[in-house]
Amino acid sequence: MTKFMEEAIKEAKLGAIEGGIPIGAVLVYKNKVIGRGHNKRIQKNSVVFHAEMDALENAGRINSSIYKDCELYTTLSPCIMCSGAILLYNIKKVIIGENKTFKGAEELLEKNGVKLEVLNDKNCIDMMEEFIKSNEELWNEDIGKE
Repeated sequence: MTKFMEEAIKEAKLGAIEGGIPIGAVLVYKNKVIGRGHNKRIQKNSVVFHAEMDALENAGRINSSIYKDCELYTTLSPCIMCSGAILLYNIKKVIIGENKTFKGAEELLEKNGVKLEVLNDKNCIDMMEEFIKSNEELWNEDIGKE
Protein backbone atom coordinates (compact mmCIF):
# COMPACT_ATOMS: atom_id res chain seq x y z
CA MET A 1 0.00 0.00 0.00
CA THR A 2 1.24 3.48 -0.80
CA LYS A 3 1.69 6.30 1.65
CA PHE A 4 -1.13 8.13 -0.10
CA MET A 5 -3.63 5.34 0.47
CA GLU A 6 -2.48 5.31 4.08
CA GLU A 7 -3.36 9.01 4.23
CA ALA A 8 -6.80 8.29 2.75
CA ILE A 9 -7.32 5.58 5.40
CA LYS A 10 -6.34 8.07 8.13
CA GLU A 11 -9.03 10.39 6.79
CA ALA A 12 -11.58 7.56 6.82
CA LYS A 13 -10.74 6.75 10.43
CA LEU A 14 -11.05 10.42 11.36
CA GLY A 15 -14.53 10.41 9.83
CA ALA A 16 -15.48 7.42 11.95
CA ILE A 17 -14.15 9.08 15.10
CA GLU A 18 -16.33 12.10 14.30
CA GLY A 19 -19.38 9.82 14.08
CA GLY A 20 -19.49 9.75 10.30
CA ILE A 21 -19.04 7.24 7.52
CA PRO A 22 -15.47 5.89 7.31
CA ILE A 23 -14.48 6.86 3.78
CA GLY A 24 -11.41 8.98 3.07
CA ALA A 25 -9.69 10.52 0.07
CA VAL A 26 -6.59 12.51 -0.84
CA LEU A 27 -5.81 14.47 -4.00
CA VAL A 28 -2.15 14.18 -5.01
CA TYR A 29 -0.22 16.47 -7.36
CA LYS A 30 3.42 15.81 -8.18
CA ASN A 31 3.78 13.39 -5.28
CA LYS A 32 2.31 15.83 -2.74
CA VAL A 33 -1.10 15.83 -1.06
CA ILE A 34 -2.89 19.04 -2.06
CA GLY A 35 -6.34 18.12 -0.76
CA ARG A 36 -7.62 15.68 1.81
CA GLY A 37 -11.04 14.84 3.11
CA HIS A 38 -13.48 12.33 4.49
CA ASN A 39 -17.17 11.69 4.25
CA LYS A 40 -18.89 14.40 6.32
CA ARG A 41 -22.52 13.85 5.38
CA ILE A 42 -23.47 13.16 8.98
CA GLN A 43 -21.23 15.75 10.59
CA LYS A 44 -22.38 18.56 8.25
CA ASN A 45 -25.94 17.30 7.69
CA SER A 46 -25.05 17.38 3.99
CA VAL A 47 -26.15 15.46 0.93
CA VAL A 48 -22.92 16.05 -1.00
CA PHE A 49 -19.98 15.89 1.40
CA HIS A 50 -18.55 12.58 0.28
CA ALA A 51 -14.82 12.03 0.87
CA GLU A 52 -13.81 12.79 -2.71
CA MET A 53 -15.87 16.00 -2.74
CA ASP A 54 -14.34 17.04 0.59
CA ALA A 55 -10.80 16.43 -0.72
CA LEU A 56 -11.54 18.56 -3.80
CA GLU A 57 -13.10 21.27 -1.63
CA ASN A 58 -10.06 21.30 0.67
CA ALA A 59 -7.69 21.58 -2.31
CA GLY A 60 -9.34 24.96 -2.93
CA ARG A 61 -9.56 26.80 -6.20
CA ILE A 62 -6.70 25.62 -8.35
CA ASN A 63 -5.91 25.99 -12.02
CA SER A 64 -7.81 23.43 -14.05
CA SER A 65 -4.59 22.33 -15.77
CA ILE A 66 -3.33 20.99 -12.43
CA TYR A 67 -6.17 18.48 -12.06
CA LYS A 68 -5.14 16.54 -15.18
CA ASP A 69 -1.83 15.78 -13.47
CA CYS A 70 -3.44 14.71 -10.19
CA GLU A 71 -4.19 11.31 -8.78
CA LEU A 72 -7.11 10.75 -6.43
CA TYR A 73 -6.75 8.11 -3.73
CA THR A 74 -10.03 7.02 -2.18
CA THR A 75 -10.75 4.21 0.27
CA LEU A 76 -13.97 3.25 -1.54
CA SER A 77 -15.09 3.10 -5.16
CA PRO A 78 -16.45 6.55 -6.13
CA CYS A 79 -20.21 6.96 -6.49
CA ILE A 80 -21.71 8.55 -9.58
CA MET A 81 -21.68 12.05 -7.98
CA CYS A 82 -17.99 11.85 -7.11
CA SER A 83 -17.20 10.26 -10.46
CA GLY A 84 -18.89 13.23 -12.12
CA ALA A 85 -16.57 15.58 -10.23
CA ILE A 86 -13.56 13.47 -11.25
CA LEU A 87 -14.63 13.78 -14.89
CA LEU A 88 -15.47 17.47 -14.59
CA TYR A 89 -11.99 18.29 -13.35
CA ASN A 90 -10.31 15.87 -15.76
CA ILE A 91 -8.51 13.81 -13.11
CA LYS A 92 -6.82 11.03 -15.07
CA LYS A 93 -6.08 8.42 -12.39
CA VAL A 94 -8.01 7.13 -9.38
CA ILE A 95 -6.59 4.62 -6.91
CA ILE A 96 -9.41 2.80 -5.11
CA GLY A 97 -8.88 1.15 -1.73
CA GLU A 98 -11.70 -1.31 -2.31
CA ASN A 99 -14.79 -1.99 -4.40
CA LYS A 100 -16.06 -5.17 -2.72
CA THR A 101 -18.55 -3.50 -0.38
CA PHE A 102 -19.62 -0.91 -2.97
CA LYS A 103 -18.80 -0.64 -6.65
CA GLY A 104 -19.42 2.89 -7.80
CA ALA A 105 -19.38 4.35 -11.29
CA GLU A 106 -16.12 2.72 -12.34
CA GLU A 107 -17.37 1.92 -15.84
CA LEU A 108 -18.28 5.57 -16.39
CA LEU A 109 -14.80 6.64 -15.34
CA GLU A 110 -13.07 4.06 -17.53
CA LYS A 111 -15.26 4.89 -20.56
CA ASN A 112 -14.10 8.48 -20.19
CA GLY A 113 -10.39 7.67 -20.07
CA VAL A 114 -9.77 7.61 -16.33
CA LYS A 115 -7.22 5.00 -15.30
CA LEU A 116 -8.37 3.01 -12.27
CA GLU A 117 -6.28 0.96 -9.90
CA VAL A 118 -8.31 -1.14 -7.46
CA LEU A 119 -6.29 -2.37 -4.48
CA ASN A 120 -9.01 -4.28 -2.60
CA ASP A 121 -7.03 -3.54 0.53
CA LYS A 122 -8.09 -5.64 3.53
CA ASN A 123 -8.02 -2.62 5.86
CA CYS A 124 -10.46 -0.72 3.64
CA ILE A 125 -12.74 -3.74 3.20
CA ASP A 126 -12.81 -4.54 6.93
CA MET A 127 -13.48 -0.92 7.85
CA MET A 128 -16.49 -0.70 5.52
CA GLU A 129 -17.87 -4.15 6.34
CA GLU A 130 -17.82 -3.32 10.04
CA PHE A 131 -19.50 0.03 9.45
CA ILE A 132 -22.18 -1.38 7.14
CA LYS A 133 -22.96 -4.22 9.55
CA SER A 134 -23.51 -1.76 12.41
CA ASN A 135 -25.13 1.05 10.40
CA GLU A 136 -27.08 -0.51 7.53
CA GLU A 137 -29.77 2.19 7.39
CA LEU A 138 -27.25 5.02 7.42
CA TRP A 139 -25.14 3.28 4.78
CA ASN A 140 -28.13 2.77 2.49
CA GLU A 141 -28.95 6.47 2.84
CA ASP A 142 -25.39 7.39 1.88
CA ILE A 143 -25.46 5.36 -1.34
CA GLY A 144 -29.01 6.40 -2.26
CA LYS A 145 -30.52 3.00 -1.63
CA GLU A 146 -33.86 2.50 0.11
